[in-house]
Order: sequence, then structure tokens, then C-alpha cells
Amino acid sequence: MPARILTAEISHETNTFNIRPTDIAAFQDRFLLDGPAAIAARGASNTELAGVLETARRHGWDMTHVISAGAGPGGRVTDDAFDQICAPLMQAADKGGWDGILLMLHGAMVTASHDDGEGEILRRLRRIVGPDLPIAVTLDPHANVSTAMCELAQILVSFTTYPHVDVRATGQRVAELLHRTIGGDITPRTLRAHRPMLEEANGGRTDIGPMIERHALARAFEARKGVYAVSINGAFPCADIAEVGPTVLVTAEAGLAGAQDMGEEIADDIWLRRDEALNSYLSVTQAAAIAATWKPGSGPLIIADYADNPGSGAYGDATALLGALLDAGVGDACFGPLIDAEAAAMLQTGDVGSTRTLRLGGRTAPQFGGGPLEVTGTLMWRGDGRVTGSGPILGGLQRSFGPTAVMRVDGVDILIVTIAHQMLDLRQFETFGINPSALRVVALKSMQHFRAAFAPIAGRIIVCDSGALCTVDYAQMPYGTVPRPIYPLDRGEGG
Repeated sequence: MPARILTAEISHETNTFNIRPTDIAAFQDRFLLDGPAAIAARGASNTELAGVLETARRHGWDMTHVISAGAGPGGRVTDDAFDQICAPLMQAADKGGWDGILLMLHGAMVTASHDDGEGEILRRLRRIVGPDLPIAVTLDPHANVSTAMCELAQILVSFTTYPHVDVRATGQRVAELLHRTIGGDITPRTLRAHRPMLEEANGGRTDIGPMIERHALARAFEARKGVYAVSINGAFPCADIAEVGPTVLVTAEAGLAGAQDMGEEIADDIWLRRDEALNSYLSVTQAAAIAATWKPGSGPLIIADYADNPGSGAYGDATALLGALLDAGVGDACFGPLIDAEAAAMLQTGDVGSTRTLRLGGRTAPQFGGGPLEVTGTLMWRGDGRVTGSGPILGGLQRSFGPTAVMRVDGVDILIVTIAHQMLDLRQFETFGINPSALRVVALKSMQHFRAAFAPIAGRIIVCDSGALCTVDYAQMPYGTVPRPIYPLDRGEGG
């Protein structure tokens, strides 16, 4: 008989400093799909679901996918939204007869009532299916992996790349491990090593730097008998919770001697190299000065506003970098996305080509990255902000910015949107008449994922800290729950 497998996708990265709760509408804005709709929309792209489906077909599983739910990073998930998205999974689990469960989670969800959202999902499942049914989980490497998660699921495996270009492959990998577990070939358990840090020095960046060596060591460990996966999680530091910080997970045969030591060895390296930051974080004034003198020829200057990254739960409406670029007279440039629903709505009326004056950005928390700017410019584009990606991360996937407009102000094309997304794909500019490859300067809101699509066109990439909600100056944030001492808040005190 074919293996009966229950699957679900529930994803959120929660910035507990963000004052806007993540409600059910936030999931609907990104994706909230029942099983058949999810498979149709997400089953052939760079998603875990696509990889799981390939494995299911190969092994002839009787697979039931019940829900795909994902909201953009933001504030704590409301209890109502959490209960709604968990309900289809729990109802299906309660029907019984399953040989295994595979969950596609993020690993950094915090809800109004549960600081460990993924742990709560697994607790609810275990109350239904008992302690022994095999449960496998895919994770984002920005997971804050809890001890409960490792106790409640036998298999937990994270993507190995940041930018995340191996999402589909991770789905395949975890599904294969679940299949072997169900067949009795392996009896895996996942062990956890952790260090008292808010995050790995470079947030888990894998294109350059020490994570390359660590992943090489992880792959060498995986070549040993009984070791099935070694996952390195850079963590998500914008979560004021007890179990925050980088972890190394070793999924290995239960009781395998030395398995914990493998995780500790990599975790030790993360700790010992905690000061080896790869990025030089410029002020917005410094970034604008470089932009003002950038000569075209080798490709555009890419400026990433690290601190106002909507992909980490920042508001995306900080204006400090935009203001600095305008003050420096930087033209032949674009900037985006600027999340400002009020401005985007205002610009849906009037003719393209008309001159408009309005207050832009900085509405949510002006103390983080700057208040509103009053600008006058030309309306270049307006309409529905639906995008189909073409790059390594978003290729084939649809995202919607909601009502969207482009204003050209002193030679800078500003992409003004309603729904928060970070910049991941060239099509997120190109769809709206902006060709970043042809410009002199491209300023965007993202930390690292942008590199997958924008590095190939870049003449140079620089990173700035605008002082927005995801600033690397963690001392500016009101941490109160994280255990102390912790690095870098408590340098010299064991941190």
C-alpha cells in the first residue's frame, strides 16, 4: 500500500518589535491556499512543496496537502489567525491513518500567546497523533530553533543557502528522509547545539565568508554513516524571545555516538568568529556620497537598505536613504519598494505624466529611519502591483504589491507600494517600467536575498544602515525577554 502522508505549509518570520499584528488578512495578502490551490500555485517553483511533490510522485505516496499559509514578516501573529491556519492541519491529523507528516515551516514564528509558534504547532499535532508518528520539518536557516521543536519532530532540515536558492531541493531532501523513516530504513532524531548570540555574525550569509567552510564541514559530517542532515541556522535576531540565536541541528540515527559533538564543533566556530562581520554598514549620507560620484559603465551601484528590510519585519517606509539621495542630487536612479499604502492610493487617480506633490513614507515610526518627505515629481506608472518573478528565488511565483505607483522625483524613480515585500527579483522593478540594469544607481530594501538577482547586474554593491527597525545597532532595540548575557548586547560578559 502507498504511504499516506499529510503535508502543510505554515510560514511566518515574526519581528516582535513590529507594532502591527499579523492577522489573517496578512496571510491572504501573500498566500492562504487550500491544498489543491496551493499545489497549482506553488507546486512547480522554488518551493519546498514542489520538492515534496516530486518525491511523492517518485515513491507513489498517497499525499494530502491541506494548506499553504504564508504572511510577510511582521508583528506577532494574532491568536485568531494562528488558530485559523492550524485548524485544517489538526482536523486532517485527527482523521488518522497517516504514515507520516511533513511540515514546511519557517522556524521563527511568534504568536500573541506562544513565543515558539512552530513548537506549538508540533505540540498540538502530538496531542492528536501521539509521540511516535514520524514528523519531518523543513526550516528556513533564519529559524530560532527551540528545544521543543527538536523533541517533537524527528527530522528538521534547513535550507543550505542564503540567498535561499535551494528551497525546492530541501523539500526533496526532507521528503526522502521521511520516506526512509516510514520504511524502517532509518530511525532519525535531531540534536541541537546553540550559542548565546542574537544571530551568526553575518546572518547566515553563504555566498562568501565563514559559512562556506562551515557548510563544507557539514557536508563532510553528512558523509558519515548514520548522519542524515546537518543544518546551520543563522537565526532571526529581531525576536525578543527566550530561545533566540544561532543553532546547528544534526539529524542522525537515534543514539549515534558523536552526533552531538558534530553540532557543537560548528557552533563553537560560530561563537569564536562572532566578530567577523562581512558587511560594512554605511550611513545613509556615506552611501549617498558614493552614489553621487558613481560612474556608469560596469553596471549600476546597488545600495541595500539593510535596516528597512520588509523581509525581516521592518516597516519598509523609512525615508532616510531616499532623502539622502535626493539631497546629494543623485539622479538616473531608482528606489524601492517604499511601503506607503496612503500615498499609493492617492496616486491611483490622475494622469500618468502629471505632476504630483505629496508626503511620502515615514508614517509608522519616524524614529526608525526617518519621517515623511514632501516631494514633487512626475507620476510615471500606477495600477495593480502584481508581479511574476523570473529570478533564482521568485522565478514563476506571483507576488502582489497591491495598489502601486512610480513617481519620478529629481531623477529618482520611486516605487511606492501597498503590501510589504522585500526586493528579490528584477521583475519587481521591471513590471512597473523601471529597468534597473540601465540605471546608474539602484537603491533597494533588502538584506541579502537581493543578491541572487541583482549581483549579476551590479557594478558594485554597498550596504547601509538607515536606523530603521532592523538596524544592526541592537542596543537601540528594547530587548527584555532574551536571556542575558547575550552577544552582542553584553560584550565582555560571556556575550
